[in-house]
Amino acid sequence: MGAVAAFWVLSTITVGSALAVALVRDLVRAVVALVGSFLGVAGLFVLLSADFLAVAQVLIYAGAISVLMVFVIALTPRGARDNSETAMRWPALALAGAMTGLMTTVALVAHWGPQVKEGLTETAAAIGEALLSRYVLPFEVASVVLLAAMLGAIVLVREE
Repeated sequence: MGAVAAFWVLSTITVGSALAVALVRDLVRAVVALVGSFLGVAGLFVLLSADFLAVAQVLIYAGAISVLMVFVIALTPRGARDNSETAMRWPALALAGAMTGLMTTVALVAHWGPQVKEGLTETAAAIGEALLSRYVLPFEVASVVLLAAMLGAIVLVREE
């Protein structure tokens, strides 16, 4: 019963925050709502026993991506920060309606019977061991590339 209640609370937080992202006019409030949506998705991953995905969701999306968005907003001129009307509003609404229809159709047609679970398995240890043994070279190359990108962004942004 507790898992069902947690699912509905987290789903409400996630969908409500996602709607707030689309509806608010201030970009800073939209980023805060987006962080709420990211955290709701991380909570849903916890309910699905996907511990690594939940931690990655919090660290990468709720942490790094949201901080990156705040930096972009801070570096954008004040006049371009409002969420003004665009010509893409009606095509976006049509696409959203089509996606809603598709998801509703799939939800109604799909078989949602109970699935047999074999128990909880921990995935973080296996992923960590793979990153530090078999995939250590690609892991280190990715870290050097990300460091170079961060240094390049700092050089581009600084005033001379």
